[in-house]
Amino acid sequence: MMATVIEFIVAALLLAGAAFALVGSIGLARLPDFFQRLHGPTKATTLGVGCTVLASAFYFSWLEGGISLHELLIIMFLFITAPVSAHTVARAALHRHVKTSSRTRGEPWKH
Repeated sequence: MMATVIEFIVAALLLAGAAFALVGSIGLARLPDFFQRLHGPTKATTLGVGCTVLASAFYFSWLEGGISLHELLIIMFLFITAPVSAHTVARAALHRHVKTSSRTRGEPWKH
């Protein structure tokens, strides 16, 4: 009975992870300018990878009978580094005055 519950949790997390990764990838490919494209990989894809690694943590924790700390450390590292790297890339783009589309609001480098 417990194996079935774990399998459903793992399957749900894998499907959610795949859906988030797909949405992030589509956003990266289809959005018109750099600042809008930056949101795809940094938000949706990070959640997608996080769900996938969490599914791995559930499965191997149940299989081995203990807590799988490797996956939890990967998730922690991912959620700490992704926003920091996105912020750094966005600041570099602001510094270089990267062109924006007409749908992007504001020009923060003029303030």
